[in-house]
Amino acid sequence: MRSFLSVVLLPFTAVAALAAPRVDNVLVRMVPPGATSLVGAHMDRLIASDLYQKLVAQQKLPQLDQFARQTGFDPRRDVRELLLTTLPQGNVVLARGTFNLKQDPVPAGSPATKLLRHGQYNVRVLDNYGYCLLDSSLAAAGELPAVIAALDEWQTGSHTGAKALLARVASIDPQTPLWGVSTGFASFLAANLPRVGNGIDFSSIFKGIDSTWFTASVASGFQAAIHCTTATEKDAIALRDTAKGLVGLGRLNVPESEPELLRFWDGFTVEQTGRSFSLNADIAGNLIDQMVHLFSFPGGRGGPGGRGGSGRGGRTGPAVNRSLV
Repeated sequence: MRSFLSVVLLPFTAVAALAAPRVDNVLVRMVPPGATSLVGAHMDRLIASDLYQKLVAQQKLPQLDQFARQTGFDPRRDVRELLLTTLPQGNVVLARGTFNLKQDPVPAGSPATKLLRHGQYNVRVLDNYGYCLLDSSLAAAGELPAVIAALDEWQTGSHTGAKALLARVASIDPQTPLWGVSTGFASFLAANLPRVGNGIDFSSIFKGIDSTWFTASVASGFQAAIHCTTATEKDAIALRDTAKGLVGLGRLNVPESEPELLRFWDGFTVEQTGRSFSLNADIAGNLIDQMVHLFSFPGGRGGPGGRGGSGRGGRTGPAVNRSLV
């Protein structure tokens, strides 16, 4: 279960009206006090997008298949909305959708689970992870202590655990299909963002950040923004310079035979003011295939023949320095 969020959400994380993001009221009420991160995903909108169909739906995802067998619900089919919550006790995924309560709780071929009765709910436990179908429209899964905390909050809590974090993203468009906010989300990004080939590592720019929030839309192409606040202005300047260097490296590695990929990298912009830093992406719909290819294979699309590379057909660095952010 540890890999569930990486499989479902991170392909979109590689990247305002005056209202908070729309979050199912039931899911909000399950967030316990002490939450440090929230990531919301409207799976019905994401699954319908061209990017999801090309980047996720066509991939073989054995970890997600295993999760579906173990828990009795499949985010690709059953889930309408997800809310990932990070707590001192661990991570828990809260889900709204349509779940089959009559399904065998331990499908054939699944690892043996233990049944834990907690209040009025049955929690299936595997190692330190648990999942619970509260009813036909509500489920929770994740590290067992965090699942228990969410169940307790739902039954007897004050239901204000998400309030402070949601206040930080009050300017997000309520129709945003994917968003996140955290006082410690930088470590999550640094550990889990996908790497493009040729050593281009966007995750490195998020180490040591105080607070973060991001949004992503996939209705037409891919539009995303990651906003960060650093401890000092010097840290923000360092982030800005690193991000610009990584985008420039991506451009340098575009093969001579695929100049259209320069337009992909042109979709990234970097901004910094004081302690604030942001990385924005605006990828047109006609570049989605190139984006999928870049993030689907460990080697990316650059390599020895890329611009600025040492292989046959490569250009020297100065020839494309004009394309740096």
